This record gives sequence, structure tokens and C-alpha cells, in this order.
Amino acid sequence: MTGAVRPGGSSIPAMKVATGTVVGGKVVLQGEPLPEGMVVTVLAREAGDTFAVPAELEPELLASMEEADRGDTVPAEELIERLRSK
Repeated sequence: MTGAVRPGGSSIPAMKVATGTVVGGKVVLQGEPLPEGMVVTVLAREAGDTFAVPAELEPELLASMEEADRGDTVPAEELIERLRSK
């Protein structure tokens, strides 16, 4: 996969997000398998780590999670550009 070239010459590679569960010391992914040989980085939640969402923001958070589950997302390079322009 190719990434977008940022001003200054560096690039941001395209990424995939996958969810899985550790079974017998190995990560078993949900959904479509990743291509054989793909290099991955695993970020794991610590047991008991939580965060609080104010009641008035919960509907927005849930709607955003549903969008992400549908694949209705923004490419990383577009998000970075939006943040830079603020």
C-alpha cells in the first residue's frame, strides 16, 4: 500500500484496523484475515482501563463508532490536513 506524501517529503502509510482476541498466546482476528506476511503492531488495552464520557456526548460517540464499524472513515492524511488547517 502506498501512503500520502506530506509536505517536507515524509509519508504516512495506509493502515488497516483489526480487532482480535488472544487465544493460546496468539492473536485471533475477527473478520477478514490480513494478508500473509503483513507486518503488524498490536495495541492492547490494559485490564480495567476505562474512560468516562459525559452523558451529553455519549450519543455522538456511539454514532461515531457505528460509522467506523461501517467503514465510513476519513483517510489519515485527510484528517491530518483538517487538523493542521484549524
